[in-house]
Amino acid sequence: MRDPRYDILFEPMQIGPVTAKNRLYQVPHCNGGGYRDPSAAAAMRGIKAEGGWGVIFTEQCEMHHTSEITPFIELRLWEDKDIPQLRKMSEKMKEHGALAGIQLAYSGINGPNLYSKEVPMAVSAMPIRTFTNDPMQARALDKTDIRDLRRWFVNAAKRSKLAGFDLICLYGAHGFGIFQHFLSRATNQRSDEYGGSLENRSRFVNEVIADIKDAVGDTMGITLRVSLDETIGDLGFSNAEVRDFVEMNKDLPDLWDLAQGTWEDCSGPSRFTGEGAQQELVRGIHDLTDKPIVGVGRFTSPDTMVKQIKSGLLDFIGCARPSIADPFLPKKIEEGRIEDIRECIGCNICITGDMTMSISRCTQNPTFMEEWRKGWHPETMNAKGGSSNVLVVGSGPAGLEAARALSERGYDVAIAEATTELGGRVARERLLPGLSAWGRVLEYREYQISQKANVETYFDSELDAANILEFGFENICIATGSKWRRDGVSRQHVVPFAIDASMPVFTPDDIMAGKLPSGKVVIYDDDHYYMGGVLAELLRKEGCEVTIITPAAYLSDWTNNTLEQHAIHKNLAEMGVEIVLNRGVTEIGSGHVVSNCVYTDTTTQFGCESVVMVSSRLENNQVFNDLKARESEWQDAGIKSVKIIGDANAPGPIAWATYAGHRYARELDGEDPGDTLPFRREITELAYD
Repeated sequence: MRDPRYDILFEPMQIGPVTAKNRLYQVPHCNGGGYRDPSAAAAMRGIKAEGGWGVIFTEQCEMHHTSEITPFIELRLWEDKDIPQLRKMSEKMKEHGALAGIQLAYSGINGPNLYSKEVPMAVSAMPIRTFTNDPMQARALDKTDIRDLRRWFVNAAKRSKLAGFDLICLYGAHGFGIFQHFLSRATNQRSDEYGGSLENRSRFVNEVIADIKDAVGDTMGITLRVSLDETIGDLGFSNAEVRDFVEMNKDLPDLWDLAQGTWEDCSGPSRFTGEGAQQELVRGIHDLTDKPIVGVGRFTSPDTMVKQIKSGLLDFIGCARPSIADPFLPKKIEEGRIEDIRECIGCNICITGDMTMSISRCTQNPTFMEEWRKGWHPETMNAKGGSSNVLVVGSGPAGLEAARALSERGYDVAIAEATTELGGRVARERLLPGLSAWGRVLEYREYQISQKANVETYFDSELDAANILEFGFENICIATGSKWRRDGVSRQHVVPFAIDASMPVFTPDDIMAGKLPSGKVVIYDDDHYYMGGVLAELLRKEGCEVTIITPAAYLSDWTNNTLEQHAIHKNLAEMGVEIVLNRGVTEIGSGHVVSNCVYTDTTTQFGCESVVMVSSRLENNQVFNDLKARESEWQDAGIKSVKIIGDANAPGPIAWATYAGHRYARELDGEDPGDTLPFRREITELAYD
C-alpha cells in the first residue's frame, strides 16, 4: 500500500500531446550496448517499464552518419534499416504503459567520424573535442549545411515516429549536442544570424523544433535537454544565460530537460556529489516557463523526490543511475516497499561500460544488461534446483549477494563469517573518505537476508577444510575475499622488488584496520583505481605529508572511466598532496624510495618515513585449495559442489563481486553448459552483393 505522502509522484502529467502515467522519468542514459547489442538494450528498457517508470528514454541516438562518435557505441538512426531494432526497444518500453522516448543527437565538434570518414561539421570551425583527443578539426556549417541539418532532424523525427516512440529529446547538454554548441559562445563564434546575440544563438533550436512539430508534433512530445551551466564563466552558456534563454523561449519545447554542464558535473560520483546537488541551479527556472521541467540529481529517496516537486523545482523526477540500480524503484514506492529499494551508490561503474565500449555493469544490480543475454530478472530468481542447502563461507559483497539470491530461490543458506560483522571489504571501505554511500551494498543485502527464515548467519566462524567436510552441506560457496599485497607486485613489477626491512610498509588493509602511518608518507599507487587517492586524502587529513607516486599518466587513471579523475586530482592538489606521475618505484630503502621514470628509467629518490603500498591483491583461497585437495572425501561428506567466487577467485571492483555472487546463485544445480556460450549475443547482418 502506497504511503499517501508519495501520491504526488504518481499523478499523470502532460507532455505536449502525450500523457505520462506518473512523474518518474528515466532520462536518457548509455549502457555500452547501443547498435551492437540492440536486444540487450531493449530488454533492459523493458524491465524498467515493468518496474513502473512513467517515461523511459533511449540513450544518445546518432541521427545522421555525418556525426558519429566511434569508438563509443551508441544507438544509430541513419537510415530506415535502423528502424526495426529501435521499434523493438520502443515496444518493450511501452508494454506496461510508459511513454517511450528517443534522444536524437548530432555531435558536431564531439563527432570525429572515425567510422563514416565524413568531414566533421560544427557550429564554428575548431578542433574535435572528445575523451580521446582525436587529432582532427571540424569545419563550420554553412547555410546549406544548416538547411540540410534541419532536414536530417525532420527525417530522424519521422523515423522515430515509425519506430513507435512517443517522445523526442533533442540533446543539447553536457557539451555533447549541436544545440548546446549553437547556444554557447564558447563554441559559437559565428558572425551571421546564427551567432552573436542570445536571440541569434537560439535561432537554430527554434527552427528545428518548429520543423519537427510540423512533421510529428501532433502525435509526439518534443523535449529539449540543455545544460544548466557550462561552468566556464561568461564565455560559455552560464546559468544566468540559461535562464534568459528559457524566459525568451518559454513555450519552445513541450518539456524542459535540465542537466548540469559537463557529464562529469551531471553524473558526479557520490564521493564528491550528494543527492539533489543541482537544485540551486534549477531553483527559480519554473517561474520563467509554464512547461513541465525534469531534472536529475541521483535521486534515491522518495521524500527528496516529493520535496523537489512540492517546492516547485521540478515536475518530473529524472533518474538515470537510480533506475539502473533498481529498475523497480517506482513500483516499490507505489507498493509501500521503500525498504526494498536498491539504492544507487554513485560509484559510476555503470558509466564505465560506455567509456570502455563494453556491456555495462551495476554494483547494486548484477542483472543490469543481462536481462536478455542471460535471461536474468532483477526481482525474480529461477526455481530451486535439486539440492537443498548451501554453506557460504565469507560475507563480503560476493557472499552476501550469493546468500540473498540463493534464499530467493528457496535454498537453506548458512553464512559463515570469520569476523563479528557482515560486509567484508565493503564494511571497511565505506568508512574511507567519500565512500559512505557504498555501504548501501551491505545495507540492502543485510536487510533482505534478515527477512529470510531460510538464512542463518554465524559470526566468529573462521572455517578450515576439515570443519566444512564435517558439516554435511551439499554445496559450498567460498567467498573469502582477498588481501592487499605489501611486496609491490602489480603492473610495474611482476615479482617482488627490494624493500629495506627498516622501512615501515603499510597496505590499505592496515590503514582500514586503524594502523596509520605518520610524518612523511609515500603512497605507491600501481592499482590505478580509487584506493590510492582515497588513502592520500585520509592520510593528509590525519596530518601526514603525503606524496603519491604512480607509473600512470593520470592519478587514479581508471577513474577517467567513472568521471571522477579530474575531481580526485584537483581535490588532492588543493589539499597539498604532492602528485608524481609517470614514475614508478623500483626500491624502498631506509628513509627513502627510489623512483624511476617510466620512459627513460632515470631514477631519483623521495625521502619518507613510511610507504603505503597500493599495488594488487592476493586471493584468500587457501580453504578452497584445501577442499580441492580433499575432493575424494566430498561424496562421503555429502558435498555435491564446491565453488570459489568474487575476490577470492580473482580480485576486482565491488561490482564484479556482486555479479559473481549473483551468477553463482543463478547457476547452482544447473546443467553444465560445456563449450556452449553462456549468454546470448547478436551477430551483424551479412550483406550479400
